[in-house]
Amino acid sequence: MAVSYKSGEVVVCPSHGVGVVQKIEDQEIMGTSLRVVVVFFEKDRMTIRVPLNSSTSSKIRKLCSMSEMQEAIDILKTPSHVKKIMWSRRAQEYEMKINSGVPLSIAEVVRDLYRTVKQPEHSYSERQLYQEALSRLTKEYAAIAKIDEKEAEGILEKALISKAA
Repeated sequence: MAVSYKSGEVVVCPSHGVGVVQKIEDQEIMGTSLRVVVVFFEKDRMTIRVPLNSSTSSKIRKLCSMSEMQEAIDILKTPSHVKKIMWSRRAQEYEMKINSGVPLSIAEVVRDLYRTVKQPEHSYSERQLYQEALSRLTKEYAAIAKIDEKEAEGILEKALISKAA
């Protein structure tokens, strides 16, 4: 099943987050003509070109539904499930979840790395992973709900605070 993209459509690239389709164009690369989707990421001021073929779905996807996002928000309200393994291994798992681009997995990372004011401070790498996961979830939620990112982040943080209370 071929997925079609339109100029101006908001999409998700698992390894980069939420971007906007600028155009679909034909390019010649090493003598081969390819049809590519050109996606721009405002946060990083970056443009990528993804070939339109059967494997495109693993590189970019349409936004998830509001019901899928609500499931992710519900995960934020559940208790953390931090594994008792070395931080380096746990960090790798968190990074894989973030880069999967799956909102439910990203929500698990946000939930597990969230700290209340009463809890000990994050290490630098924990803060980086937490911020990246929260940013990815926030951007997709904002795009789906058609609200600004600050409002979306507030809603997500409210869900996190509700579990801590």
